[in-house]
Amino acid sequence: MARSLKIRAHEIDGQVIVKSVINHPMETGKRKVKKTGKKIPSHFIKEVIVSRNRRIVMEAFWGKSISRNPFLSFQIPGRKGDTITISWLDNRGNTDTANAKVR
Repeated sequence: MARSLKIRAHEIDGQVIVKSVINHPMETGKRKVKKTGKKIPSHFIKEVIVSRNRRIVMEAFWGKSISRNPFLSFQIPGRKGDTITISWLDNRGNTDTANAKVR
């Protein structure tokens, strides 16, 4: 997939606030094409990994019930200049990774 991640990170009083949007269809496999009646195959993010300066700080295991283009927001300890990395893997083997410097 092309660039699917947007990340913003800023520090306030020793806490890094991270906000991210992942551009992904997140299909459950239960919807049908109206004209043909065929099911749309499932296509969803299975795993999200967040790192700060190359150390994993969060790992999430998602399923079919997450909405299209999920928004992810969280706080972690850190400071300005740290590098936040978010990676995801979907059920079809697609993956993407993006980095952001904490401001």
